[in-house]
Amino acid sequence: MPLFSVIVPHLNQLDELDACLTSLDKQTVKRPNFEVIVVDNGSTLPPDKVIARHPGTHLLQELDPGPGLARNRGVQAARGDILCFTDADCRVHPNWLKNAYQTLSSSPEGTILGGDVRIWRDNRSTFTALEAYESIFAYRFKLYIEQHGYSGTGNLVTRSTDFEKVGPFGGIHLAEDYDWGTRARAAGLTFRYAPEMIVFHPARRSIHELFVKWDRHIQHQFYSVQNGKGWAARWVALAFAVLFSPVVDSVKVFTSNRIHGGSARVKALVVLIVVRAYRAWRMTALLTSKKTIVWNRVTTDPTQHRQ
Repeated sequence: MPLFSVIVPHLNQLDELDACLTSLDKQTVKRPNFEVIVVDNGSTLPPDKVIARHPGTHLLQELDPGPGLARNRGVQAARGDILCFTDADCRVHPNWLKNAYQTLSSSPEGTILGGDVRIWRDNRSTFTALEAYESIFAYRFKLYIEQHGYSGTGNLVTRSTDFEKVGPFGGIHLAEDYDWGTRARAAGLTFRYAPEMIVFHPARRSIHELFVKWDRHIQHQFYSVQNGKGWAARWVALAFAVLFSPVVDSVKVFTSNRIHGGSARVKALVVLIVVRAYRAWRMTALLTSKKTIVWNRVTTDPTQHRQ
């Protein structure tokens, strides 16, 4: 039986999946101490050829849409004592599994780990505008864990016995990482930030991709607040707070140690202002919108679930 089961949901990201599996092939923990399970969630072109280039990687299918459901399918097939979750567009550090094991071994029972997620850059000498912005404001797992009590699923490690105590991830209409983290805390488990457990994620390739990401998160949040008297007024007030938040968060841009150089900081500030303005607009627009959410985009057709 392998010690680790690495579970990777996939949807229409063949090149990214290949890079992810290549990084897993380079782990300092050697096979057969870990297995890799890729769960395809209905891709237009199945990743069979990619999987074939990485011996020992298992391919499963989950046709019901949603990355949470794909992860659940992987858990069902997993044989390891420790479940490790990352995403198809991530690349893991060579010591990812080794550091996860060392940290988990020194942690009390009932501890769930979330690690550091850094922006992957092909050109290490300069930052694009989106790389600069996301290096500061994206994938802030330390903040998620220490202030909000949950970890994102792009870099999540838990004992299989603890996963059973919490139960499966939720479906597509939930922010499944936040929902699962809430249930984990209710079950008496705790989250620990492990900065040495490193995963890399590429920056979005366009501002449109960043907007699509926020469409998904805003819609999840919108679903969760629609209760109680005056919820719409509170939602509008929150939208205005988001609109003017760059006044405060500009301090992070000019003090962050995750980027360097004046040019990169100016680029990050410009993207920050554009993104917060878009978020505020989308939040107010949702009050009259009938759009529904899917994994990687939003559609006006409630019967259309996947790309």
